[in-house]
Amino acid sequence: MSEALPVPPADPSDALGDLSDIALLRLRGRVAAELKRRGLASNVGQVAESLAIALYNATPGRPNLQPAPTGTQNVDALSRRGDRYSIKGVLDARKTGTVYPDRDDPEKQLFEYLIVVRIDTDWQLLAVYEFDWKTFCEVRSWDRRMNAWYVGLAAKTLARAKQITPQAG
Repeated sequence: MSEALPVPPADPSDALGDLSDIALLRLRGRVAAELKRRGLASNVGQVAESLAIALYNATPGRPNLQPAPTGTQNVDALSRRGDRYSIKGVLDARKTGTVYPDRDDPEKQLFEYLIVVRIDTDWQLLAVYEFDWKTFCEVRSWDRRMNAWYVGLAAKTLARAKQITPQAG
């Protein structure tokens, strides 16, 4: 009599709880290597940038964006008109990552728009908020430890932004 094959779970993540700690860490390493091989985003910031650019490019009335050159400080995407976009991804935080001011001119405009991309624990797009530079300056807060600006994600602050919603598809 042959032995029955195990039935895989409907959701592969259901099987993760059965892995030992070391097996889970090894799997993480293999997944990271495969993401790199395929040129896919592997952290919250990279995923947020990809989601924001794809959403803007697929949404009528929004500018088409392209990634900014690697290493461009505070700018993650550019529009065809030359507008600069800083993109901050948020998974489970109450504030964005930091925006570092110019060393020589702390009030210098660094970008035209800040895009805040909220994603869930499955890294699915929840919401996208766009702040123009003027509004960013009005809602930003100073992080003394990092010597940089951030935006808190209270409902009152997010209400000041333009919310960009994906087209139903």
